Amino acid sequence: MKKYLKEIIIMSIQLFMFYVFPLFSGPTDAMGMVAMIIIVTFVLSVLMGCLSKEKAKYFYPAVVAALFIPSVFIYYNESALIHSVWYLLVSAAGTAIGAIARKISGKK
Repeated sequence: MKKYLKEIIIMSIQLFMFYVFPLFSGPTDAMGMVAMIIIVTFVLSVLMGCLSKEKAKYFYPAVVAALFIPSVFIYYNESALIHSVWYLLVSAAGTAIGAIARKISGKK
């Protein structure tokens, strides 16, 4: 369990953004909230790529997309399912950028 502590912390922050953050937004802030969650997802995925030494980091984009799907039915309607594809793409790009940055910096 200690082996995956960084991954668990990053995933917990991601869960907070998907399930707790929408509770505090009003009905008029929907686009701002979506933009904020996408930016945070990108930052967290870059951190996952940079900090994680485990191969589990490559599953992070799929896990993020899968974790978003239940929140669609809790907070949004079915038309928001397309956002799970955006989260998959954004987190895949961020993880790739983080992994490349880790290789360039020479950290093993």
